[in-house]
Amino acid sequence: MKKILQDLTLPQLEVLMNDYGEKSYRAKQIHRAMHAGLKISEISDIPKSLREKLLLEYEDEPVRILETIYSKDGTEKFLFSLSDGNIIEGVLMKYAYGNTQCVSTQVGCRMNCAFCASGLNGLVRNLSSGEILSQIYVVNRTHGGTTDKRFVTNVVLMGSGEPLDNYDNVVEFIREVNCSDGINISQRNISLSTCGLVPQMLKLADEGLQVNLSVSLHNPFDSTRKKIMPVANKYSVAEILRACDYYFEKTGRRFIFEYSLIKGENDTRACADELIKLLAKRPCHVNLIRLNAVPERGLKATADADAYAFLSMLEKGGVSVTLRRRAGADIGGACGQLRNKYIDKNSGDISD
Repeated sequence: MKKILQDLTLPQLEVLMNDYGEKSYRAKQIHRAMHAGLKISEISDIPKSLREKLLLEYEDEPVRILETIYSKDGTEKFLFSLSDGNIIEGVLMKYAYGNTQCVSTQVGCRMNCAFCASGLNGLVRNLSSGEILSQIYVVNRTHGGTTDKRFVTNVVLMGSGEPLDNYDNVVEFIREVNCSDGINISQRNISLSTCGLVPQMLKLADEGLQVNLSVSLHNPFDSTRKKIMPVANKYSVAEILRACDYYFEKTGRRFIFEYSLIKGENDTRACADELIKLLAKRPCHVNLIRLNAVPERGLKATADADAYAFLSMLEKGGVSVTLRRRAGADIGGACGQLRNKYIDKNSGDISD
């Protein structure tokens, strides 16, 4: 497998050009072309000999759109093909304030949360920083976006995989997508979602970044949280809250709790009361989500009326809370479902 040019930062490209015996300004041309979503073979302002040299060592197109599914509400779901034949997913959601792309950080996932399809086949491998970046580059370009006039304005690391389980590549991605010489998406417009890997949360707080931290909580009680999130056997809710407090202390950014409402499991008065007790005085927000049912998991979504009743209980208890708009509900449900269907259908052609 060839290397991925999008993994290289501008200083690293300058070193590469020096190794190739090329002028240093070629690095900036290549870097800008990568951020614009161009293939190596499409970079027209560098010599043909340099393109050919790069193509011998680097993938021309590390991430390409294999299939796009369109929702009635304007949401788009992508199936991406990687250069090694693996498959990942992504979603583009359109709002009045801009366009948000949900990207994957791993092929599969090893967290095995009970409400998610991404972990059904386990973890295949981590994505490199350039593969995460390329998901944005290809979608931005497909919609006519450039480095100067972005179509993709916001990013959420909430696709397949646990971002903090791929820590180094994810942090490199955040720094590079925010690069002033490239697509330059503000860190404040980036949200990172974790199931609660406490050591990595603490480490992230010390990185000097300004991203929004979202934690998949889904139950305030450790005993029942363990039933749907295996990670809860290692890190308690109390430990997660202390890590969140530290993140706020170091960054000044309030944190967000993702809470998927599961019928009869975490939508009770007892759960609401415990959330109020834990969160009412913290600088945080709760994002309620109506569960995207995964047939293999057997969990059912809370009914709309009960979801709004749960929202009301939290509001009355002083918790900042919203019920997430259902984006793309008609095109594929939970993270990992589209990928799994494609693998099942083409099992002889996909390398896991």
